[in-house]
Amino acid sequence: MIKTTVIIPNYNGKAYLEKCIESVKNQTVEVDIIVVDNASTDDSLEYLESLPVKLIKLGENTGFSNAVNVGIQSAVTPYVFLLNNDTECENDAIERLERAMEQNKRVFSVQAMMVSLKNKDIVDDSGDYYCALGMAFTLGKDRNKSRFNRIRKITSACAGAALYNKKAFDEIGFFDVAHFCYLEDVDIGYRARLYGYTNLIEPKAVVYHAGSATSGSRYNPFKQRFSAGNNIYFLWKNMPLFQLLINFPLLLLGIGLKGCFFLKKGLGKPYFQGISEGLKKIKDNPDKKIKFTLRRLLYYVKIQMELWYNTIIKMVG
Repeated sequence: MIKTTVIIPNYNGKAYLEKCIESVKNQTVEVDIIVVDNASTDDSLEYLESLPVKLIKLGENTGFSNAVNVGIQSAVTPYVFLLNNDTECENDAIERLERAMEQNKRVFSVQAMMVSLKNKDIVDDSGDYYCALGMAFTLGKDRNKSRFNRIRKITSACAGAALYNKKAFDEIGFFDVAHFCYLEDVDIGYRARLYGYTNLIEPKAVVYHAGSATSGSRYNPFKQRFSAGNNIYFLWKNMPLFQLLINFPLLLLGIGLKGCFFLKKGLGKPYFQGISEGLKKIKDNPDKKIKFTLRRLLYYVKIQMELWYNTIIKMVG
């Protein structure tokens, strides 16, 4: 029985698609493949139409969140593996992720170890942690992958290469299209935690990643604008008032630190523009806020302890 559908959102990714799909076809387990195209203007569609994969063509660029939602809802397997188009998977990556997923029925996601395509010893993303400064970070960024060899719990999985329990989406909801792109994976992973699910990283499942193939460099106006806005929206959406008040001094500090950082990089304008847009998202999406309930109190307390702990980890480097 096929357990996993690989869902590849694509926007003008022709340069990477061939090797990405070839690596998926070479997996040690059989998988289904769905490519959701966000109205590409390069030769992506012509190439994809020649392949034995399910292709879903969207009429406009609807962003990452909507594209993967369409793919997830079209899948019929128990698991879905979200995969960026600028990646290449080791042959046993999905098999290892499936094994990790099956350890516990309350696992929502298992991320693969994302390694730099240019330097295959260096980590690109080893799972996201979120801290009380209002920052998501990955511990392994730019470090040697040999330092990571065991399955660990994380705040959320990077959706560039992560396996998800499809049934859980019916309980917690799908990716929030208001995010468009950036932090949508942190949002859904954090939300899953509020429902009592766990997110993991399986470092022996390796996926090589080119990185920023669609948006550009690691730091660019597009990315900083959307990231800043989505972070403000994420905080309002997932934290009840008492938790926002508890974390307010550190959140304010985090906004200031990031503001200074991006001002030095010449990206202050898109960063603060993004914060303004994030406040507008809050105003435009009042129904998206996760309602606080007493039955989730234990999860809120546990996550808050992690936020403080992760702040220490982030500050000491």
